Amino acid sequence: MEHLVNSKVKNIELSGIRKFFNLVADYDDVISLTIGQPDFATPEHVKEAGTQSIKNDFTTYTHNAGFIELRKAASQYVEKKYNLTYSPEDEVIVTVGASQAIDCTFRTLLEEGSEVILPSPVYPGYEPLIKLAGGIPIYVDTTKNDFKLTAELIEPHLNENTRCIVLPYPSNPTGVTLDVAELEDIAELVRDKNLFILSDEIYSELVYTKTHHSIASFLRNQTVVINGLSKSHSMTGWRIGLLFAPKTVAKHILKVHQYNVSCATSISQKAALEALTVGIDDALEMKDAYKERLDYVYKRLIDMGFEVVKPDGAFYLFPSISKFNKSSFDFALSLVQEAGVALVPGSAFSTYGEGYVRLSYAYSMEKLVTAMDRIEQYLKSM
Repeated sequence: MEHLVNSKVKNIELSGIRKFFNLVADYDDVISLTIGQPDFATPEHVKEAGTQSIKNDFTTYTHNAGFIELRKAASQYVEKKYNLTYSPEDEVIVTVGASQAIDCTFRTLLEEGSEVILPSPVYPGYEPLIKLAGGIPIYVDTTKNDFKLTAELIEPHLNENTRCIVLPYPSNPTGVTLDVAELEDIAELVRDKNLFILSDEIYSELVYTKTHHSIASFLRNQTVVINGLSKSHSMTGWRIGLLFAPKTVAKHILKVHQYNVSCATSISQKAALEALTVGIDDALEMKDAYKERLDYVYKRLIDMGFEVVKPDGAFYLFPSISKFNKSSFDFALSLVQEAGVALVPGSAFSTYGEGYVRLSYAYSMEKLVTAMDRIEQYLKSM
């Protein structure tokens, strides 16, 4: 009966990140730096808020967009943090993680043949959702531009079929972000054109040496902002995403969201309210730790002879392995087998990721030190 399965579903692949993670899971004594999972526990006061919500029987459906107190807190949060103004009544939607927010946005905005411009290399979760919505991903090579998708790179790819541009900054897998001038240039390029920006800002609280800015500051009416609590508050399993959009667009995204999941989990919503209010600055301590880890791992990689762009945020490094004359998959597999360290092959992040590997430093310093020592010994043995 498999021949009856939707061809769009049959033609998409499992995430290359997860495929490699699963491939090496059975190896013994392997330090895996593969998954973008914060190694911090969810803050205690946030967990307590979730526990209390169960005890208080806050276990029923909420408003499809999320209960109003949480939407108000989310609106106040992005206004205080990023100077963005959205009405909690009709411009904020609480979703089941940022991934569901992205899915609902693509299914709302795209039609058959709609083109979506993506920086490449890029997180592999966008392409399947674009294709399932009938869209066509258009990858733009950013490898010679410090992994930044700028107006200059976007312009040649614009045409009457372009419906959306994805700006996922800070970036997974590279950690780079765009500065104000670069965002303004993109805004001017696409202003009043019949297209949208999907600005995935899930790592916005993990920017180290700059201030995070959203393109919605310059292009509000054409931008859908995606955020959430997975990375900022180490709440990956709670599955709370936040979507901000002009009400003329948000009302349609809400319909897709409603028929997809009804609402985000009520218990997680209560925990999210605590995170966005009492825990508004919970990410700062984590960010300091990530910055220390970044500086350490970056220096070790440079000292080993890797070429790598130093990230502005998130918790990834994307070093080049082109000089080793191995495919990214073969290099990563050899590293597992001979050194006991797992990194993600760059090919998981589109064809433009070939020649790189992704390293997540969202792990303890102890693990990172051991992993760097093992990689160094591996290189000496090559």
